[in-house]
Amino acid sequence: MPVRFRSVASRRKRHPARSCSRTLFAVSVGKGDPKRIVEAGYDQIGPSYRPWSDEAMSNDVRGEYLQDVVTRLPKDADVLELGCGPGADAAQLARERRYLGVDLSSVQLDIALAHVPNGSFLHADITALELPANSFDAVVAFYVFNHVPGAEQGPMFVKIYAWLRPGAFFCASLGAGEHEDLVQDDWLGVPMFFASIGRDENERLLGEAGFQLERSELRTELEEDGEVSFHWVIARKTN
Repeated sequence: MPVRFRSVASRRKRHPARSCSRTLFAVSVGKGDPKRIVEAGYDQIGPSYRPWSDEAMSNDVRGEYLQDVVTRLPKDADVLELGCGPGADAAQLARERRYLGVDLSSVQLDIALAHVPNGSFLHADITALELPANSFDAVVAFYVFNHVPGAEQGPMFVKIYAWLRPGAFFCASLGAGEHEDLVQDDWLGVPMFFASIGRDENERLLGEAGFQLERSELRTELEEDGEVSFHWVIARKTN
């Protein structure tokens, strides 16, 4: 997908690649590009996604981690949010900071633009993103790695490590379960691609990329159709 800059804004994604029971079917390579499935799905869901995601989790583990990120960040920090969606977390991340949100869905970015006038946005596939090394004080990725093919998650950790300045950190929710890359045929009314490589593999790949884990835990959250678990991490780029 061509990279396009947009002035102002951000987003977030909520997804089910974790430990839970859902109706899934495998997608073979010949049946479609997972990135296009994700892009088309979020474009189609449109403005109904943000209200659903705000309601979907009642115990708000995301809010706890968002507050941890905000507390760690000084004023004038440079923050990158991967999978920024409709701008649910962008306002807090952008307050008195330089913020860049990246998302695959142009529709979700349009929604984000209306919520965060002091941010910057990029329409792009995060796995194809090229950014200067040592550019950010934090990279945040809430519920987006569940849409990244399993084979591409380790290389993404390596990229993120390079984008961070020495001593900076990465905060993310990752898949808790281990399963093949899958497509759920009806998620919020659209097909959606999900992937998860599990906690042990997440931690191994983060360590291989050079990160030092400061927080790493499985947390259960309550969605409207039951409990789900994610692997939440805060990982530091060592000097």
